[in-house]
Amino acid sequence: MTAETLFADRYRLERRLGVGGMATVQLAFDTRLERYVAVKLLAEHLAEDRNFVSRFRREALAVARLVHPNIVQVYDFGTDDRSGRQYIVMEYVDGLSCAEILRDVRRLEPPEAVAILTQACRALAYAHRNGVVHRDVKPGNLLRSREGGQVKLADFGIAKAAEQSDITKVGSVVGTAAYLAPEQARGEPAGPASDMYALGVVSYQLLVGRLPYEAASLTDLARQQESGRPPLLHELDPEIPVGLSLAVERALTRDPADRYPDAHEMEQALAEGLRGRAPEPTAATRPLSPTEATRMLDRTEATRPIGRQPSTRSRMQPVQEATPPPRTRRSAAPPTPAQARRAPDRREPRRRGGFLRRFATLLVLLVLVAAGAAAYVVVTDASRRGVQLKEQVQGDAQQAVDDLKQLIEDNVR
Repeated sequence: MTAETLFADRYRLERRLGVGGMATVQLAFDTRLERYVAVKLLAEHLAEDRNFVSRFRREALAVARLVHPNIVQVYDFGTDDRSGRQYIVMEYVDGLSCAEILRDVRRLEPPEAVAILTQACRALAYAHRNGVVHRDVKPGNLLRSREGGQVKLADFGIAKAAEQSDITKVGSVVGTAAYLAPEQARGEPAGPASDMYALGVVSYQLLVGRLPYEAASLTDLARQQESGRPPLLHELDPEIPVGLSLAVERALTRDPADRYPDAHEMEQALAEGLRGRAPEPTAATRPLSPTEATRMLDRTEATRPIGRQPSTRSRMQPVQEATPPPRTRRSAAPPTPAQARRAPDRREPRRRGGFLRRFATLLVLLVLVAAGAAAYVVVTDASRRGVQLKEQVQGDAQQAVDDLKQLIEDNVR
């Protein structure tokens, strides 16, 4: 291989991997390090545009300092002396983009989708901590390797460093329309919350195979975003956990302040939602209905390890929290002195009568036991005391019982 056939005196271009609005990506072989790389070439008709060239170089500078397992690594960038074309040399990911995966299977099962989305959250969390906003998160920029299923976020072609001035013209819109946050659709500056919204759109599409808003134009998209929220995922597919549905809904709220404060919290919410746990409700999210709460509880029970079943009270706790608290009975006002004189307290006689009844009953039982014992003695010892003594003892016992009954009746009356 001669130097004249190499791009930038180093890379042998082999085949095209993809075409974007401002660049073409080629698979190339690095003859110096002997490895395959992806070379991104700025479109020829844009090479003379200083704004696009500046943005293209800004991408290389911003991404080159991002070293993370879930971000496509940038190796080199510059200008080809022979063709005058700007280029960036990036890590080559041998696999499919999420756009290609959706083209083949239309939608993913919740565990598979969450596995992709949580890795994308880690990439965005790292980029945001380093002041880089992606601004074009979409399925085509999420690459999954064939071996191991590692996901990498690619194409920071229209990203910008947060601390640097905006390159785009005032009021211009940068990004793929279907994944633009409402503030981007209005032409406002994008921030980390805009990436959260775009990842929410990707989440929606991976789980149900459709976009939250099917808009024909940017104007139509903005109108739909302002008019209302998209259907919840579990309403479109009952197999999707309610917690996961609510986690995605929060990322799609119109107000950036109501979305996740960072990508790390979105990652946790997606993982917890897959296990059936809903995120903390906010002013912009819808509360769970009793039916949804029961479904979410059932999914949580189904994922609980065998041998660790909770008690009935713990399983019913979400339903109890959803019911209104019982009314508190107001205590009656204390009676006035006049009312106290007019209405004597009848509770004390009842208490006193109840005590006398219990006391009298106990005495009767004791007398009967004594009488029975005396009768038994008389029967067994008739040779010494005789039948008359037995009758006399029984007569005395009967008289005692009659007197005691009379005493009870007098006290009760």
